[in-house]
Amino acid sequence: MEHRLERIKKQLHSQSYKLTPQREATVRVLLENEADHLSAEDVYLLVKEKAPEIGLATVYRTLELLSELKVVDKINFGDGVSRYDLRKEGAEHFHHHLVCTECGSVEEIEEDLLGDVEKLVENQWGFQVKDHRLTFHGVCKVCQKAAVANSSN
Repeated sequence: MEHRLERIKKQLHSQSYKLTPQREATVRVLLENEADHLSAEDVYLLVKEKAPEIGLATVYRTLELLSELKVVDKINFGDGVSRYDLRKEGAEHFHHHLVCTECGSVEEIEEDLLGDVEKLVENQWGFQVKDHRLTFHGVCKVCQKAAVANSSN
């Protein structure tokens, strides 16, 4: 984790920003809870445990800055809540998600599935793609198994 924190610090410095104690606390929470797709409020509650003096507005500003600098990606899974996801080190693109409409679980797909689609968009529409996001909504394996088990009872 310290290695990634140091890389984020360098990324901030390269854009003339400092890793203030408030920003560091926010980044640490994101690193410690990377798989959880936290909302700003979730991040704030966890930051508050580490640094009670940090306010919600500071956490919001930090998340927006990290989003602008492409340290995190701001995502919405259709539930009206913005969530923050650390961009993987060296990732050229945002990763993809599988969202279960039954239990709300979120799985990540690390492979870039859209390379050919990007080329098609660029060639046919003359559109220069900078990034893309793909979210599949459906029913996860666990919920499918539970549904089968319930229907056979």
